[in-house]
Amino acid sequence: MINKPLTIALVGNPNTGKSTIFNALTGLRQKIANYPGITVERKAGTTIINGILHKVIDLPGAYSLNYKKADERIAYETLIGTYEHERNPDLVVIVADASNLDRNLYLATQVMDLNIPVMLVLNMMDIAKEKGYTIQPEKLSEVLNIPVIAVSAKNKTDIDLIRKTIAEHDLNVPEPLKWGPDKTTQEAMNMVVEEWVRPSTDIPARAHNTEALRLISEGDFANAFYSFDNKETGLKVIDKARTLIEENGGNPMAAEVLQRYNFIGECTSVSTKQESNTKKSITDRVDAVVTHKVFGPVIFAMVLLLMFQAIFSWATPFMDFIDFLFVEGGNWVASHMPAGMLNDLLVEGVIAGLGGVVIFLPQILFLFFFIYILEGTGYMARAAFVMDGFMTKVGLHGRSVVPLMSGFACAIPGIMATRTIENWRDRIITIMVLPFMACSARLPVYALLIAAFIPDTSVLGIFTYQGITFFGLYIFGILMAVGAAAVMKKIFPAGKQTPFIMELPGYKMPKWSVVFQNTAERGKVFVTEAGKVIVAISIVLWFLASFPKTEMPQVLEGETTEYDSSFNTTENPESYQLRHSFAGKFGKMIEPVIKPLGFDWKIGISLVTSFAAREVMVGTLNTIYSIEEEDGDTSTLKEKLRNDVDPETGKPVYTIATAISLMIFFALAMQCMSTIAIVKRETNSWKWPVAMFTYMSVLAYLASFLAYQIGTRL
Repeated sequence: MINKPLTIALVGNPNTGKSTIFNALTGLRQKIANYPGITVERKAGTTIINGILHKVIDLPGAYSLNYKKADERIAYETLIGTYEHERNPDLVVIVADASNLDRNLYLATQVMDLNIPVMLVLNMMDIAKEKGYTIQPEKLSEVLNIPVIAVSAKNKTDIDLIRKTIAEHDLNVPEPLKWGPDKTTQEAMNMVVEEWVRPSTDIPARAHNTEALRLISEGDFANAFYSFDNKETGLKVIDKARTLIEENGGNPMAAEVLQRYNFIGECTSVSTKQESNTKKSITDRVDAVVTHKVFGPVIFAMVLLLMFQAIFSWATPFMDFIDFLFVEGGNWVASHMPAGMLNDLLVEGVIAGLGGVVIFLPQILFLFFFIYILEGTGYMARAAFVMDGFMTKVGLHGRSVVPLMSGFACAIPGIMATRTIENWRDRIITIMVLPFMACSARLPVYALLIAAFIPDTSVLGIFTYQGITFFGLYIFGILMAVGAAAVMKKIFPAGKQTPFIMELPGYKMPKWSVVFQNTAERGKVFVTEAGKVIVAISIVLWFLASFPKTEMPQVLEGETTEYDSSFNTTENPESYQLRHSFAGKFGKMIEPVIKPLGFDWKIGISLVTSFAAREVMVGTLNTIYSIEEEDGDTSTLKEKLRNDVDPETGKPVYTIATAISLMIFFALAMQCMSTIAIVKRETNSWKWPVAMFTYMSVLAYLASFLAYQIGTRL
């Protein structure tokens, strides 16, 4: 019986319900962030069992300890105790998919080799039963000599069983190498340990065998996380061990795999039975349509169209309410605080800038809500499968699909996810085109311009022109990514192709508590992270737009004094001040460059500030127009854009052509310094981020120029 606090690590393959168990154990006592210096999600929390507070770590999903990706390496390092950002676990809970036990037990046998207390949780027993599997966990426990329980993580009673099993664990370690490597494999493993791993690395002794097997399989020190000297000596030792296996008729890349699976087969033969079932499962019947080579892409397009239409329609009432709160809040502060610089800073700078972005929180929440539903049901994997053939034809690898779809949320994790692409050419092409995917940061800009200038007219009784435009911008980004990839395919030399293998999980109802919890977490991140940048930029922008103080010339009746050419007697003092401020002068300086695109100097300022983060553009416009507005004006930003008139020409600043040109510019331009930074880190060179910024900026300028010039003539 455990009577002390533990650090408990959850380990398992992707799609085993590990995160569901983590959320059920920790509830609200959890924190989600990224590991320091790397865009891999870290989940940690606490759980109380029998009055004792335990720390719970949800390690990134991994198929094997022979890591290929950064997240798998983190799991490996944590388990052997060398990862500096994670505590050594006292107990490892291995979560396995009971309906696919053979594959899941491979990782389990590797973890058992690490001389650390473990227990095995067979999750998704309901799905296993549907597939005709009968599993006896007590017999599997006898063979493996570790605690084994069978659960369905959606059942609260089964979560209590997990807690009970943890509390009763004796913390004894399992027998290492229970899978029984043959004589040759054992000899090769011992050779690498004695001649290289022990004398040349600082890896803990309990992981020596695991690391030796990994090196024999890889044949190189690719992605080694530890430092060492005498690399040539190490390579000779590895080559000698691999030669030993080959001389005895084995394959060094597959020796460990085959022997582990032989052992796993023996385990399942005594613990698992499968009824003969010729009837197709629900998943198979649905997949016959959803993954069809013709109907699959059509269904995918319809899912996206419905999703974006719903995002736009459902979020509107909430957005109007938030807009009302910020407008009225700004008026209340303005009327209850003494007039002066502080009043102006709070109302025109902080409240206006922050309100211009927080208003889009409902759309951000709906976007991630639908993404998590698609992931939870298992459809997201099907979308990647459906698009694989098409992606391959245009020069993208099948593994590019998942990073590109991640780009709908944010380009940064999508770029990090390209690490799964082994071929350098395929990976660099994916990185270079990924920013075309319409990330959530573009959403506020799209939503503002669509709501202000695209009519809300119904089409077919279900859709609206606004929803279709919203959907069209996302499709436009996809098509541009595909087109750019096709061009780069001709430029970059072809490399060795690697096959695309993806597991399609069974369909299931998403865990709604997890969907809502994750959606709320993403909303919190959006407000806190974007909010910091927006408030800082709004304060700086307010200063630049408010100084130097300039008095508007007073024109007396009958006076004929010459004023500067930009002076207009119908202009209000606030507008005159803004035009002659630091920000206004800078905007006027760059206006000739962007005027052919339909942009004025105010848009120019917002384009510059949005490089910090795309969504800052809306906050910038809100700050500028709040400074410019006359006292008593309580109109929303949409109304301000619609009513903005050029004081020199008397014509509207914004037209539909201007709005379309601006949306196209934002769809194509590299307006995100964080993405530039992550590309530099992932490619270890400034060449690629500079090339990305240059070609995307040129493409955005030309496309916006054509859109505006053609639009104004039509």
